[in-house]
Amino acid sequence: MLFNRSRIQTRLKRRGVAQDRFIADLVLQELHSRLATITRKFAKALIVGPSEEYLTTTSKTATDPIEFELATTLLPTTNVTLLDVEQFAPKNGQYDLIISILDLQSTNDVPGFLTQIRRHLKPDGLFMGAALGGETFKELRSAWLKADDELSGGAFARVSPFIDIRDAGALLQRAGFALPVSDLENHTVRYEHPLALMSELRKFGATNPMIELPHKATTRKLLGKVIANYIEDNQDQDGRIRATLEFIWLSAWAPHDSQQKPLAPGSAKMSLKDALEKKD
Repeated sequence: MLFNRSRIQTRLKRRGVAQDRFIADLVLQELHSRLATITRKFAKALIVGPSEEYLTTTSKTATDPIEFELATTLLPTTNVTLLDVEQFAPKNGQYDLIISILDLQSTNDVPGFLTQIRRHLKPDGLFMGAALGGETFKELRSAWLKADDELSGGAFARVSPFIDIRDAGALLQRAGFALPVSDLENHTVRYEHPLALMSELRKFGATNPMIELPHKATTRKLLGKVIANYIEDNQDQDGRIRATLEFIWLSAWAPHDSQQKPLAPGSAKMSLKDALEKKD
């Protein structure tokens, strides 16, 4: 296991209701845009996120409205079911659509979780997910690595590692999905000071989320070096600092006989050599 989900959950509870929902608003706006391009009716749909702020009760496709059942994986409320991503028990397919919003990047067994999602889908049901990508907060990660190397004699993973786009399609295939698609959405956000960014990440549960923590405590000298590194490399002329926010969007379908399938090896009626000669 990599992530200490109990620690992440505790930090989310301390945060309470988020005052600034800009990350949630960004990802939900994009979700609505993507669903609006689909010409499919989803009679039974589920949306899952770490806390209620990442959920929406309604959306719509190009032709029909969608009403979601809600489930959270880290921060339950009186109105929302708590879903344990580590023990997401398989059931016979019951949903036409399952959405996962910013869960996957803090899940220890991503292929296992995706497999259980697939089993909850009806044949030809759609999964769509958004996760923080590998370039997210790369500036802060670099500032910590340089400071740790210089002052602590080694590097520690102090910012959560996120999913790499190169792994996304393979994760869906490994979970048994058909027709997997993954793509990136990038944003540059700006903060008054590196400490403002670190404070937001702590509330988000993305600082020191791993089971193995650095052996040495963060000293004032080390933190000062991190801040200096960040400002030196990422400060704009107006004094604000930049941070990268990357979303990986995943979509795939539960297998069904009606879906397009690749040709079996050796079934082509014309060789590549003959096709190229015919084109010439």
